[in-house]
Amino acid sequence: MAALPPNPVPVAYQGGSASVPDWLNKGDNSWQMISATLVGLQSMPGLVILYGSIVKKKWAVNSAFMALYAFAAVVLCWVVWAYKMSFGDKLLPFWGKAGPALGQKFLIKQAALPATTHFYDNGEVETAMITPFYPMASMVWFQCVFAAITLILLAGSVLGRMSFKAWMAFVPLWLTFSYTVGAFSLWGGGFLFHWGVMDYSGGYVIHLSSGIAGLTTAFWVGPRSTKDRERFPPNNVLLMLAGAGLLWMGWAGFNGGDPYTANIDSSMAVLNTNICAATSLLVWTWLDVIFFKKPSVIGAVQGMITGLVCITPGAGLVQGWAAIIMGILSGSVPWFTMMIVHKRWTLIQKIDDTLGVFHTHAVAGLLGGVLTGLFAEPQLCALFLPVTNSRGGVYGGSGGIQVLKQLVGAAFIIGWNVVVTSIICVVINLVIPLRMSDEELLIGDDAVHGEEAYALWGDGEKYDSTKHGDTTEEFPMERKSSTQVL
Repeated sequence: MAALPPNPVPVAYQGGSASVPDWLNKGDNSWQMISATLVGLQSMPGLVILYGSIVKKKWAVNSAFMALYAFAAVVLCWVVWAYKMSFGDKLLPFWGKAGPALGQKFLIKQAALPATTHFYDNGEVETAMITPFYPMASMVWFQCVFAAITLILLAGSVLGRMSFKAWMAFVPLWLTFSYTVGAFSLWGGGFLFHWGVMDYSGGYVIHLSSGIAGLTTAFWVGPRSTKDRERFPPNNVLLMLAGAGLLWMGWAGFNGGDPYTANIDSSMAVLNTNICAATSLLVWTWLDVIFFKKPSVIGAVQGMITGLVCITPGAGLVQGWAAIIMGILSGSVPWFTMMIVHKRWTLIQKIDDTLGVFHTHAVAGLLGGVLTGLFAEPQLCALFLPVTNSRGGVYGGSGGIQVLKQLVGAAFIIGWNVVVTSIICVVINLVIPLRMSDEELLIGDDAVHGEEAYALWGDGEKYDSTKHGDTTEEFPMERKSSTQVL
C-alpha cells in the first residue's frame, strides 16, 4: 500500500495540532480579537483624538497625552497583576487574587474564569464556569482594553489642570484598588455576579465607576483656572467628530464581544447599541433646538455617548423596542441633569468636571442599569446570565426584584469609588501635588510638555520676542487678535 503524501497544510492550520487544539473555535477567537481591537481603537486613537480636539487649544497636547499614557500604563499593570485580580481565583467576595498573566502555559490554554461557576443553594451547579473556545491570551487582551478605556474616560473629568506626574501615579493605583474590584464583583465571579446583578458590558464596571471616580478626582484636584472655566472652546470640532466616530463604531466590539463568542446574542447587542445611540443623539439634538434654538454638534456627540453608555448594561438583554425607549431616556435625562440640574445645584457647580463625565457616564450608566432591570427579556437573559430564570421587571415573576438588585449594585460601585478614589487622591497629594502650578495653568501645553498642538502663537502662551519675533510692525493686527484670544 502506497504511503500517504505529506499533509500540504502547515501545522499552524491543521485541526488537532498543538496550535489548533480541539477546543479552539476559530470564529469565536477571530471575533474576540477583532472586538478587542475595536475597543482598543476607541481609546487609541479615538479618545486621544476626541480629547485633544474638544479642549481649548492650549490643553490639546496634555489632554491627548493623558489618554495615551493611561492606555500604555494599564496594559503593563494589567498583565503583571491586575487581570487576575479582576478575573482570577477568588480572594474576597469582591476581589480576585493578584498574579501575572504572562506565562506561556497560562496564555495558550483554553480561556476560563475560575470564579464564575454558579451554584444553587443546595450546592449543585446551576451554571458551569465560563470557558470560551479560545485561548487565555485573547481573554486577557480583550479585558485589558476595557480597563484602559475606563481610566481614559475618568481623565475627561480632570483635563486642563491635573498634574501629569500625579496622573502617572493615579493610573496604576486606581486600576488596582478600584477597577479590579468592580470588574471581579460584577464580571469575574464576585458577589454581585452570583447575586444576579446585570451588567452586560460595563454600564457599572466602566461607565458608572469612571463617572463617579472622575467627579471625585475633580473635587480633590480642584477647578481649572477661572479664565478656562469661563471660556473653553474646542480647538477642532471636525477632528472631535472623527474621534467620536471611532468611539461609536468601536462600540460594536465593546458590546458585541461580551458574550465571549460570535453568537446570536452578540448580534443583538450590536444592533441594540446602534439603535439606542442613534435615538439618543436625535433626542439630545431636538432638545437643544427646542430650548436653545440651535442644534449643537458637541451636544449631538454628548447624546451619542449617553446612548452608547445607557445601552451597555443591557445591550444583549433587551429587545429593539426597549433600546429605543432607552435611547429616548438617555438623550433626555442626562441632558436635563447637565443643562438644568447642574446649573441649579451649587455643590455640583463647585466641582469642575471638565467634559461632564458625571452626566454622560455616571448618570447614563446608572440609568441604563436600572432600565436593564426593567426591560431584560427572559429568553435573552438565558443566553448570557449565570442566574437562571432572570428577567426584567416588566416581564413579571422574579423580575420584580431585579430593579432592586440593579440599585444595590450601583450603590456598591458608587460607594467604593467615592471612598477609594478619595483615599488615592489624598495619598498622592502627600507626595505629588495633584494640581498644576499657576504658571502651568496659565500657559498650558508649552509649560507642561514643551510642546504645542499647532505651530501658532496664541491661546495660553506668553509672548516671547525671541521665539515669535516682533510682529508689531509687519503684522500690526496679529498682536491685537492674539491678545484678544488670550
